[in-house]
Amino acid sequence: MTKTMQFSLAPEKLWQAINPWTLYQQGARFGLINIDLGQTPHPEIEQEILDEVGSYGRQLGRIGDAIEILIKYADLSRMDDEEKEAIKILEGQLAQVSQIKRRGQAKPSA
Repeated sequence: MTKTMQFSLAPEKLWQAINPWTLYQQGARFGLINIDLGQTPHPEIEQEILDEVGSYGRQLGRIGDAIEILIKYADLSRMDDEEKEAIKILEGQLAQVSQIKRRGQAKPSA
């Protein structure tokens, strides 16, 4: 008696029932791009801020612009080395953001 070994990489059933109501269960994701911005006790307020004030990136950009002005007029001589290093790191990041913004403005619009 010869025993044959069967091996399959595909499932036996090649169909799947899709229930559209289960796509929206808690924790489910549906879409090409899904961004989770974390938990918030008041998502409706955050959405209103995003709609009326601006995206998180835009808000951070404006905060960065204002901080650059404050740093320009700050008395750095009163800061210790650790504080000065934190300012230098932030200035470096703000400079990188400015560079990326300029690159984006130089690109032709599609």
